[in-house]
Amino acid sequence: MSLYAKRGVSAQKEEVHAAVKNLDQGLFPNAFCKVYPDFLGGDDAYVNIMHADGAGTKSILAYLYWKETGDISIWKGIAQDAIVMNLDDLLCVGIYDNIVFNSTIDRNKHLITGEVLEQVIGGSQQLFDTLKTFGVNIHYLGGETADVGDVVRTVAVNGTMTCRWPKDKIISNDKIKAGDVIVGFASFGQASYETEYNSGIGSNGLTSARHDVLGKFYADNFKESYNTGLADDVVYIGKHKLTDTVQLTTHHSQLTTVGKLLLSPTRTFAPVLSVLLKEHFEKIHGLIHCSGGGQTKCMKYLPEAWSDGASDHVTKRYLKVIKDNLFDAPEIFNIIQQNSGSNNREMYEVFNMGCRLEIYCDAADAATMIAAANQFGIAAQVIGRVEESDKKELVIKVKGEEIVYG
Repeated sequence: MSLYAKRGVSAQKEEVHAAVKNLDQGLFPNAFCKVYPDFLGGDDAYVNIMHADGAGTKSILAYLYWKETGDISIWKGIAQDAIVMNLDDLLCVGIYDNIVFNSTIDRNKHLITGEVLEQVIGGSQQLFDTLKTFGVNIHYLGGETADVGDVVRTVAVNGTMTCRWPKDKIISNDKIKAGDVIVGFASFGQASYETEYNSGIGSNGLTSARHDVLGKFYADNFKESYNTGLADDVVYIGKHKLTDTVQLTTHHSQLTTVGKLLLSPTRTFAPVLSVLLKEHFEKIHGLIHCSGGGQTKCMKYLPEAWSDGASDHVTKRYLKVIKDNLFDAPEIFNIIQQNSGSNNREMYEVFNMGCRLEIYCDAADAATMIAAANQFGIAAQVIGRVEESDKKELVIKVKGEEIVYG
């Protein structure tokens, strides 16, 4: 059993998927978000989308960092995490404007002060103001803040996004086909709209990252920061404190801290995707946000199998994804792997490993996608391709190793 599973979490969310398997899958089952008829307006030319997500256990890291350093501004990043984990999912179905956002904050009032709430709520509005300058308009309609100390140890920061959108402007992933290339957008570095280096960690796998990297100091001094029912051998097993310094030699020559790397706000790709969706919509066959499930996320959204051959000899054909030119993993993922001893199979299934957005398109259009990202200071490259196969699978080739998921 993996360390991730021993801590009571799952990269693939098998039990969640089983629980919702009988629910309506919407108009486009392969789309990254569920898309429904226009219940709000009753217009067949439009669709409705509502999506819910949040910062996950990253808020626990913010709590520890705040307690250790006194830097309350770190909570603004948690606001961004909760928003971007919704927004970038919506981007992957083609939505980039006129969105409604509601926040949901559950806190333990004895530990999470009103000043923290001010940072989260103010940080949300600050991000919306920034996105508006790029033509991405998100309307902040408040939400719910509840004091539920019996339920939540520290704080949970979540939200929902809702939009009404033209049906003919949806990215359904149904156009993904054999022969497509995959353009990957880097999650790390410093985009033109970011104020400092971004480690690329995003908001997934933070339970593992926290326990793998940080040491027993946090278990001894912050019991409220973890499930005390876990076995000691999976709780804060790393060698670091949040204030330990790190030299960024691989991608950016500067000093930072372990805490800053773990708490880098999740990068949104809204500024660049809004341009691509407006100007090159027809060239985009599919969009995948490499969130929960890391580099294996694409497996869930590939078009279904089809039959090939005469009626007396029908062969089922599938799409196979090969990723053989991924970015070199940035420092934070090397730090996690060095501390945990996790193999590459687990790392690429849990974390985005430096690539959090995939665009599926014709090879001839890859340069257009890459140039758009580069204009915003985001590294991008062709990371792989799609092939026809006799079974649905993903092959990742990295560090001289071939990892097959099926």
